[in-house]
Formats: sequence, structure tokens, C-alpha cells
Amino acid sequence: MDKTQLDKLRIELSLEAKNGINFILGAILCWGLITWIWTMPMNDQQSAFWTFMAVAPMMPAAWLFSKILKTKWTVAGNPLQPLGLWMNFAQLFYFPFIFLAFFRAPADMPMAYAIITGAHFFPYGWFYKTMAYPVMAGVTAIGAAIIGSMASSWDVYKVGGYMVICLIVLAIWLWIDYKNKDQAAV
Repeated sequence: MDKTQLDKLRIELSLEAKNGINFILGAILCWGLITWIWTMPMNDQQSAFWTFMAVAPMMPAAWLFSKILKTKWTVAGNPLQPLGLWMNFAQLFYFPFIFLAFFRAPADMPMAYAIITGAHFFPYGWFYKTMAYPVMAGVTAIGAAIIGSMASSWDVYKVGGYMVICLIVLAIWLWIDYKNKDQAAV
């Protein structure tokens, strides 16, 4: 397979899955919930526990957005398609850091989770042939680390708020990228 054939497969994934925007929209909801959790009158351990629970709606929300936006979760016949699932599973190997934060420094858990979430976007830039993912991976991970390291336990919500803003920017950028590719394909 030459580079042109490979790029056609990547663009096909980008167009059929609409750059995975349904997952980003689901993540916006989850991070909005995480932001809200850290504004509630709870101790850090309770807030960290509910932060774990806040990601439970991710897949149902992504499924709902896929129905609304008519995105495909699988692209039959595209040999690259399973790679997306493997890239998503890769972030699970970073979860021990989240557990470490949960048990040792619960107020740092949103920061750890945000860094992992942002960093896991990086390979999707290659997968969907877009610069949105790798750029926002750096912006998200570095920004969350800076904000999280400066936050005290009473303003941890700022990490979640920052993630919501980054994910909205990413969603807009991915939609523009998708539309540009869709127009070029016509």
C-alpha cells in the first residue's frame, strides 16, 4: 500500500466518522459534569469519587450524538478502522495515575484525568488526517497541568472548565476540518 492509498483510507475514516466528533461532544457533557461536581459542597474524596462516575455517560452520549450527526462507529472494509479502538484502549494503561491521584491527592485527580484525556488525542491526528487532535492534545494536557498545579482544592473546577473550553474548540475545529474534506471529496 502506498502513501496515496493510505491517505485515502484515513480520509474515508475522517468523513465517515466525522473525525470522531460524537465522542468529543460526549466528553464535553462529561467534563461539564465534572466541573459542576467540583463546585459542590463535598470533600475532595467525595468529589473525586463522583468524578469517576461522571464519565459513565460518555459512551451513551457518544452513541446519541452519532445518531444525531449520522456518524459511523465502524467503517466496513477499511483496514485502519480497528486501529481507532486500539488507540482508545491505550489510554486505559494510564489509569493507574488517576487511581494514584484518587488515593493520594484527590484534588489532583481532575488534573491527572484531563492530562490523560488530552494526551490520548494525539494519535487521532494521524488517524483522521487532521492537525486538530495533536495540537489540542498539547494545549489540553499542558494547560490542564498548569491550571491543576496552581489550583487549590476549592478551585479545582477550573481544570474541568478549561477542559470544556478545549473540547468545544476541538469540536469546532474537527467540524470545520470534516466540512472542508467533505467539500473536497465532491
